[in-house]
Amino acid sequence: MNSKLKTTLLACAAVLTLGAGTQAHSQAAFPDKPVALVVPFAAGGPTDVVARMIAIPMGKALGQTVLVENTVGAGGTIAATRVARATANGYTIFIHHMGMATAPALYKKLSFDPLKDFEYIGQVVDVPMTLLARKDFPAANFAELQTYVKANAGKVTLANAGLGAVSHLCGLLFMSQMGVELNTIPYKGTGPAMNDLLGGQVDLLCDQTTQTVPLIKENRVKVYGVTSLTRLAALPNVPTLHEQGLKGFEVKVWHGMYAPKGTPAPVLEKLNAALRAAMQDPMVKQRLADLSSDIPPLEKMTAAGLKNHLEAEISKWAPVIKKAGIYAD
Repeated sequence: MNSKLKTTLLACAAVLTLGAGTQAHSQAAFPDKPVALVVPFAAGGPTDVVARMIAIPMGKALGQTVLVENTVGAGGTIAATRVARATANGYTIFIHHMGMATAPALYKKLSFDPLKDFEYIGQVVDVPMTLLARKDFPAANFAELQTYVKANAGKVTLANAGLGAVSHLCGLLFMSQMGVELNTIPYKGTGPAMNDLLGGQVDLLCDQTTQTVPLIKENRVKVYGVTSLTRLAALPNVPTLHEQGLKGFEVKVWHGMYAPKGTPAPVLEKLNAALRAAMQDPMVKQRLADLSSDIPPLEKMTAAGLKNHLEAEISKWAPVIKKAGIYAD
């Protein structure tokens, strides 16, 4: 080997070694700046509440601030697209509820693939829902609600957080089991939908306990039932919809945390460790208990656990959405 060729090869090796060393150092140093946690719904909504609840303890575990950023619209798909196209370095991550599983069936043209365009960090929290009405709605209890909506179906307004949102799916299930078609009003998140319910502009809303338990306890809304199959510790006097005649009515919202595809494994491991630490934070555990929300078992709070759950949920909801005939452009 002549000296010129040898010198060239040594130089290339040095560059490759330097590049590998720089990448390894970058991953080892992660994070050395704030991490953006993207929420696909408006501030004040239940997913936003969960995100802000865990952002501080996650930041403590990472040694950097976790900044919650709301990117709203199109049932969470705008935010999901943003994260899918973000630099895969761990500084942009994503929290989304079961809408991640319903999007493939809802949208004819989806700009991301939930199963191919993301890395999985872990499942976050499971949240039941409540069926609410504005404070001055005529029906005093669920029996009266059934009678009223059947007699006034075209006049009753049912708010939701947008096409494919959990509040939308909950409302679809309610109308299906009641055998009525209500006047549905979509919003850009349950935060603004709840504001209008409190202001008396809409009649009904199905929303997560992370947002509704305090309002119910303060007597600011009427509650007709919870969407779990058993009563909630935080609302022991509120019957389930199941026990009031809507047999098998169950809607529980699960949340997952994601990163862009290609995010390095060491970075994902650090993010997962921070998530698990946040979910074991005493204040987080107490607040979630107060809101009747469940922390997933450890095996679900992993990349594999979230991936398996997402795949199962996509298979579960696709036929439901197809049967309802709802699609977005």
